[in-house]
Amino acid sequence: MLTLKMLRDDPEMVISKLRKKHFDASELVRKVIELDARRRTIQAESDALLSQQKQKAAEIGALMKQGLRDQAEIAKTAVAKMKERSAELLAELQSTEKSMNDNIVLMPNLPCDMVPEGAGAEDNTVVKTGGPEVNLPQDALPHWELAKKYDIIDFDLGVKITGAGFPVYKGKGAKLQRALINFFLDCNTGAGYTEVEPPVMVNSASGFGTGQLPDKEGQMYHANLDDFYMVPTAEVPVTNIFRDVILSADDFPQKLTAYTPCFRREAGSYGKDVRGLNRLHQFDKVEIVRVEKPENSYAALDEMVAHVEGIVNKLGLRYRILRLCGGDMSFTSAITYDFELWSAAQGRWLEISSVSNFESFQANRLHLRYKDENGKMTICHTLNGSSLALPRVVAALLEDNQTPRGIIIPEVLRPYTGFDIID
Repeated sequence: MLTLKMLRDDPEMVISKLRKKHFDASELVRKVIELDARRRTIQAESDALLSQQKQKAAEIGALMKQGLRDQAEIAKTAVAKMKERSAELLAELQSTEKSMNDNIVLMPNLPCDMVPEGAGAEDNTVVKTGGPEVNLPQDALPHWELAKKYDIIDFDLGVKITGAGFPVYKGKGAKLQRALINFFLDCNTGAGYTEVEPPVMVNSASGFGTGQLPDKEGQMYHANLDDFYMVPTAEVPVTNIFRDVILSADDFPQKLTAYTPCFRREAGSYGKDVRGLNRLHQFDKVEIVRVEKPENSYAALDEMVAHVEGIVNKLGLRYRILRLCGGDMSFTSAITYDFELWSAAQGRWLEISSVSNFESFQANRLHLRYKDENGKMTICHTLNGSSLALPRVVAALLEDNQTPRGIIIPEVLRPYTGFDIID
């Protein structure tokens, strides 16, 4: 979250930068500054009152020693009134601080200077395109028809068991899922990421720490009785490993990877773009998370983008990398690069990864700090990226590798699948 010092010292900078995200922070900033001023006034009165109480306590002791009991009783009555007022001030201080923090957490992260202006996806900047061109025949099938033809994914059975957006993978389809997960994890661990297997339900403190809570868009599945949330991404439990942690200067970099099923309500999604695997409520994803010193986080971001690009290249798929504009960025991100695969059968790009630097935004919420060589406490930077989200990777693999004989499995995956064709 944004810091109170930042809002107090340069409110116009905050308002101006958040305009790039198409977020009007002027009223929130005004409220926070007013509440902070009131908080400081209350604190000053409370401190003065405590000082007076100490003086009165010493005075009462002196009066009692002198045997002036009546005067001592009068002083005790004054102290009792001071304590009542102190209790009132404490309650008001707590209420004011809560209101102030409640307003601060409604403000998104500031975009960094490299983020382009723009309102939505049409304004994102293509920074690179790669991979082989895909030329399919006119009668090429979209992945949902291929899935039915080869009996590898059953969308109707998923509807029966749960509902739309919960497919059942079968036979070689299930093996392909498992193969991709293992391949992605091996790529990540080979690049120095430590594999962890976190819970797929988190508490509200974890959801708040990474910025998924408050859930302004209603995207998280919530188990009300226990107040647990199904993870929308492994970013949440993995990053929260570091909640309330103080690292030392030689603990960097922290590099973790994890596979989890992910759960998103995807409220408001409809139309042709959600067919098949294009948009699901439950899907598999492998994630990479890094914790860095602030001065190293952008070099780490470049490494993560290059790492994800390397995985996509190994799959032999057509891709492009986008730098997201301000209006298309997430609440928590300072800068985000999206990876998209070209779906030749659908004639559209499919997002498969977001790689983001959150700078200190999440770390402030997580109370994640490190002690430098001089003993000074500094807020860390956090980063994460999908490497990769499976559904649209599978969609592109099925569509782009279809032949009259069947669907050819990329060579790099064959040691994981145990077969080279789906037929």
